[in-house]
Amino acid sequence: MRVRLKGDVICTLLLLVALCSLLYSQLEHLVPAGKKEPAQNKPRVAPKIFSDPRAPRRLMPAEATAPRPRGTPAMRPTEVAKNRAQATTPPPLTDSAFNFKLYLLNKDNRNFNLLINQPRKCRKTPGGPFLLIAIKSVVEDFDRREIVRKTWGREGLVNGEQIQRVFLLGTPKNRTVLATWETLMHQESQTYRDILLWDFMDTFFNLTLKEIHFLSWAAEFCHNLKFIFKGDADVFVNVENIVDFLKRHDPTEDLFVGDIIYNARPIRARTSKYFIPESMYGLSTYPAYAGGGGFLLSSCTMRKLSRACREVELFPIDDVFLGMCLQRINLKPILHEGFKTFGIVKPSAAPHLQTFDPCFYKDLMVVHSLKVAEIWLMWNLLHSPRLSCTQKKQVKKPFQWKKKAQITTPASPL
Repeated sequence: MRVRLKGDVICTLLLLVALCSLLYSQLEHLVPAGKKEPAQNKPRVAPKIFSDPRAPRRLMPAEATAPRPRGTPAMRPTEVAKNRAQATTPPPLTDSAFNFKLYLLNKDNRNFNLLINQPRKCRKTPGGPFLLIAIKSVVEDFDRREIVRKTWGREGLVNGEQIQRVFLLGTPKNRTVLATWETLMHQESQTYRDILLWDFMDTFFNLTLKEIHFLSWAAEFCHNLKFIFKGDADVFVNVENIVDFLKRHDPTEDLFVGDIIYNARPIRARTSKYFIPESMYGLSTYPAYAGGGGFLLSSCTMRKLSRACREVELFPIDDVFLGMCLQRINLKPILHEGFKTFGIVKPSAAPHLQTFDPCFYKDLMVVHSLKVAEIWLMWNLLHSPRLSCTQKKQVKKPFQWKKKAQITTPASPL
């Protein structure tokens, strides 16, 4: 009886093994060829060796003359497999996102065509404008240009002086992202008459080209203006304070005012956005230069800088390059406390202080790094008839120095 029972168990096990083998073979036939992958509990993650795709590519000036493909060609499966194999090996540390060797070979290529011009910008008023506002922008930032036009960058009279405005642009580095950018630019130019567009790629290291081309344009088409404010589109500018300040200066004399940075050292770390190798700049410090958020210059200084820019070798960082040009004409820039290139710094003694307040902005000239909504809001708060800054601002949690808190002053008998 025991022998018969043992035989039944063995037969049952053999039948189960055969059934499982049959099912496994059927499942293999159901999976399409080329799709078989070993099952894994965790998904495979490719090694992160590429930079952030949202970060701007660092291109050199000569790239603007190279033909730009209209689309990305499809890759063959063999090429995809080859790229995957290469992706497993991290790039050598000597590679940089910016090709400095190629930049140096093409650094003399500094003349690019003006695609959209405003030749009559400075001829709208007799005698020329008192102040020309020139704002660095990119094609995609239409919303930033609109908010500047509707707030601090308005054209017209400010404190009795005529103000004009231009935006400085290059061609987008990726023309396939916005296929209608050329049509949009021409339409925007016809509507507002404030677009200057050059035929070089709008990249971080090409901002120097934007600097020299604007100065050349201003020297040719705006020889009758008095002063220039040049800045970014993400700043808040109190134009009323700037006009009052400039009224005390002579446009026929040299003037260059901003948030001046002294004794800055070149950054040698390859991971930095501002990396500069010793082969490109061997000195230990940069000349004094203004932070790129915004600065003021007179028409006299503008013409001198325009000539100096043609004599000084191109440098990839536009702020430092302009400092080199100032050094060339032997002009020392003036530091003004009203220019806040790094925003309003919150004092360490009052960490709970709310710095986004119109009473802080009322006496300033330029505050850098504001969002679109913040520029619009601050403009309306500053121009509100209900604004009152006569009383001292109160901190949410009043701060007292410990030493002073221990000293008690007797009350006056009066």
